[in-house]
Amino acid sequence: MEGAGIQTPGATAARYSYLFPIGYSNSSECGYCRQTRSGYSYYAIATSLTPAFYQKLVDRCWRRSGSLLYRPNQKHSCCPHYTLRLDSTQFKPTKDQRQAVNRFNRHIVGETYVRDAARLHPRSRAEVRRRHNVFDLVERIHEPEAELLKSPPSPDHVFTVTLEPDTFTEEKYQVFENYQRIVHREPPDRISRQGFKRFLCGSPLTRETMTGPDGTERQLGSFHQCYRIDGKLVAVGVLDLLPDCVSAVYFLYHESIHWLNPGKLGALREIALAREAGYRWWYPGYYVHNCAKMRYKIEYKPQYVLDPEDLRWYLLDKEALALFDTGHYVCFSGRTGDQREETGAPAVMNSIDTESSPKPAPPPLPAAAQTAAPDPIKARETDQESGGASPAEEDQEEDEDDFEDDFEDEDDAFLLASNMPGIPSLEEMRQVDMDGLVLRSDFSNNLIVASHLVIWDTEDIAQFGTLKSRIAELVAAVGPDLIGELCIDFRKRSS
Repeated sequence: MEGAGIQTPGATAARYSYLFPIGYSNSSECGYCRQTRSGYSYYAIATSLTPAFYQKLVDRCWRRSGSLLYRPNQKHSCCPHYTLRLDSTQFKPTKDQRQAVNRFNRHIVGETYVRDAARLHPRSRAEVRRRHNVFDLVERIHEPEAELLKSPPSPDHVFTVTLEPDTFTEEKYQVFENYQRIVHREPPDRISRQGFKRFLCGSPLTRETMTGPDGTERQLGSFHQCYRIDGKLVAVGVLDLLPDCVSAVYFLYHESIHWLNPGKLGALREIALAREAGYRWWYPGYYVHNCAKMRYKIEYKPQYVLDPEDLRWYLLDKEALALFDTGHYVCFSGRTGDQREETGAPAVMNSIDTESSPKPAPPPLPAAAQTAAPDPIKARETDQESGGASPAEEDQEEDEDDFEDDFEDEDDAFLLASNMPGIPSLEEMRQVDMDGLVLRSDFSNNLIVASHLVIWDTEDIAQFGTLKSRIAELVAAVGPDLIGELCIDFRKRSS
C-alpha cells in the first residue's frame, strides 16, 4: 500500500499549525500611502497556530491581522515593510520616555500621596541615591499599581493592569470605537463590532504555558493587556506572547487619556513585560521608512532589523537608517564579513506611529480569496488518523467564510517565479520532498498524507494554479524546514 510505514500523528496532531493557502497577490490598497495596486504579498489563513510556529513565521517577515497571515515582498511594494525587534535587556529609556512614566505615576498617586508617603514610609538614603542614579523600568512601570502602593495614604486614582484572554467584551469594544473614531478619525460606518472581533479578538494562536531557562513559567498565546483607572477601562494592548518575544499587535485607548501619552506608556510596559517575564525581545511590528507615522518605533533602542534575504538580524543604527534614504529596497546582508546582531553593517541594493501608536488597518484580502470552491483533496487508500485533536474553529467574517482556488485574477502571480526576497526558487523547491506533508479536508476526519493524493504524482509544482503548485507556494513562503510542523487545511471556513 502506498504510503505504508508513515507514522500517524495520533495524539501529536496538536503540534501542527493549520494554514489555508490563499496565494501571492497584489493588495487592493496600501494601508500607509493609500496607493492602489500597491505591491505583492503572500497570503494565508490560519485556522490554528502554535506559538512556536508563529514565532518562526514572524522571524521570516510574516505578520498576522486576525487570522489572516501575510508576508510582503519588500522589492515589489510602494511601502516596503521591515520587521523590527528590541532587546529589552539592553533597553535604556530616553529622558523623554522616563518623564512620561514619572508624569503618569504622579497623576495616578497624586501630590498629596507623594508627600504623605514620603513621611509615613521613608526611603533609606541608599535607596534615594539609587533611584536618583538608576531608572529601573520594571520597577517604575509598576509603581502606581494599586496592589503595590503602600497605604495609608490613599492615591488619587486606582490604577490596575491585567493580562486577559483576547475575547470580545462590550467594554473593550467601546474603547476601540472611541479610539478609531476620535484618535484615528475613522468614519463611523467603517467601525463595527464584527470588524473588532475579526481583527483583534479570537486569535488563531493556541494558548499555552512554557517554562523558561530560569524555571519560571511564561504564558503563550494572544492576550489583551487591559488598563483601568478607577475601574474604567481606558486602554488595551493587544499582544501575541511567543516563546522568545512580546509581539505588539495593536494598542488602543480612550481619547480622554490622550494627554497622558498612553501610546508611549503602552510600549514601555510591553518592553518591561518582555524583560521581567523572560521573553527578552519586543517586536513593535513592521517599520515602514517612508511613513512618518511609523518613525516613533525607532525611538526605542537598541533595535534590530530583519534582513529580507538572509533572514538574519542587523543593528538598526544611524548608518543603517541612513541607507533607507538611498534606495527603495534595502538589503543588510550584501557585504562579505558583516557582523550580525551586535554590529551589523548593512548594504543597500538598488530596487527595480506617532504618539498615538498608529498601526495599519488590516490588509485587504486579495481578490482571489473572496469566494468559495469545492474541496480539492481526495485521498488514496489510507488516511492518517488525526487522533481527535482538531484545530479551533474560527468565527470568521463573511468575506473569510470560504476561499476559492481560482487564481486567475490579473493581479495574482506565481510566488515561485517572483523576485520575493528570502523565498526558494522554483528549481530549489523541486528538490524539496513534500511527500510526507499532511493535509486536512472536508472529505475526511483524518489527516491526509500528500503522497496519498490521486493527483500528487501527475501534477508539477510549475503548473501555476494547480493544487500541488499552491502547496509548494505555501511551503516556500513559510520555509521548507517547517514542513513537519505544518498542516495544509483545505476545509471550508464555515466548517
